[in-house]
Amino acid sequence: MHQACLATVLFLAITTAAAAQPRPQAPSAEEVNAGYAAQEALYLDLHRHPELSLHEQRTAAELAALVKSLGYEVTTGVGGTGVVAVLRNGPGGTVLLRTDMDALPVREKTGLAYASTVTATDDAGATVPVMHACGHDVHMASWAGTAALMAHARERWHGTLLLVAQPAEELGLGAAAMLKDGLLTRFPRPDFALAVHDDTELPAGQVGYHAGFFRAGADSVTIKVFGRGGHGARPQLAVDPIVIAARIVVALQTIVARETNPLDPAVVTVGTIHGGTKNNIIPDEVTMTLTVRAFKPEVMARLIAAIGRIAKGEAAAAGAPREPLVTLDDTLAPEYNDPQLTARIAGALRAGMGPDRVVEMPAEMGAEDFGAYGLAGVPSLLLHVGAVDPAVFAAAQRSGTPVPSLHSPLFAPDYEPAIKTATTAETAALLELLGR
Repeated sequence: MHQACLATVLFLAITTAAAAQPRPQAPSAEEVNAGYAAQEALYLDLHRHPELSLHEQRTAAELAALVKSLGYEVTTGVGGTGVVAVLRNGPGGTVLLRTDMDALPVREKTGLAYASTVTATDDAGATVPVMHACGHDVHMASWAGTAALMAHARERWHGTLLLVAQPAEELGLGAAAMLKDGLLTRFPRPDFALAVHDDTELPAGQVGYHAGFFRAGADSVTIKVFGRGGHGARPQLAVDPIVIAARIVVALQTIVARETNPLDPAVVTVGTIHGGTKNNIIPDEVTMTLTVRAFKPEVMARLIAAIGRIAKGEAAAAGAPREPLVTLDDTLAPEYNDPQLTARIAGALRAGMGPDRVVEMPAEMGAEDFGAYGLAGVPSLLLHVGAVDPAVFAAAQRSGTPVPSLHSPLFAPDYEPAIKTATTAETAALLELLGR
């Protein structure tokens, strides 16, 4: 279905359903249900046609056409493929609602009728499978439904709504790219920023929140270890960088275990080690890549410093011909949910959706580049919505067997309740912040 037509169907269905309804601060189930068929069509289309980070041209065009047909002022190409849609509705505050658009280089193994069979060329020139294995298609379908509900419900709010469709969340680059391209200066500066992410740690139908640090900051580190190559049968004539790298890996574990306050969550994980070409050749060098996670900037700084110190110390102890090269490749800010904003929205969601559907959840070490908006000075809130069929979730809890998680080739969200819940939560949050 053409996206302009899709938006018209969504808008008219919601308009008809809402005509006889009272005007609460949260959308009624009837309003949300009325627009759902169009959201489902969009979800299935996006799922079948995923696009890699920084290559979301088709996806961006679909979302841009949809919100433009709803009356939003639309700008494309922000920070690459990003879309910004503005709906002005008189004087008042400004609120930003973000969705992410990119998919992952994962081969889908769900066996679903609408499973992705897409392949694409990545930035390294390799052909890779592509799948929405993190639920960004759920986010976009919910964002589209919220856009239509808010466009219809203008008599229930005032101010400016800023809808953002962001590229490259999976690379941690999209938010920074849009901010660098003037998101907060070319467009009305938001007073608050909101986003939703699906989650396999909650059953579908529930919304989770957490005040304060919610998602960890994440730094990517590369360590290149230098040795002196030689014959595997004559190790005394070489300096083996594989042994040095192995000792570094083991020693790195003491950073969290013995150098970090147990009350400060931290992770140091070596994700890759590459070195050598043949079993009887000692190579000249080995390269390792790490992910480093923490909530507090000062903790992250200590982790990075300790990584460099340990790598250099192990190399010196082994008589390496030169110090390892330790580089910080990229950094992602932690997601900090503004406590006052979190309390306000959690209260509004409990009132609008029922207390059993809104739950407090723990912080986690997974990263999210939505933290960049808070770092730029905009009070922010990231909510989670359940993505697992409640019966399946309950059975998994009883058995202790985990369900397929985000980024798994088997990840298949219970998308109808997830989309409806996210749409309801987003709209209720926006009406709380912009409502008359």
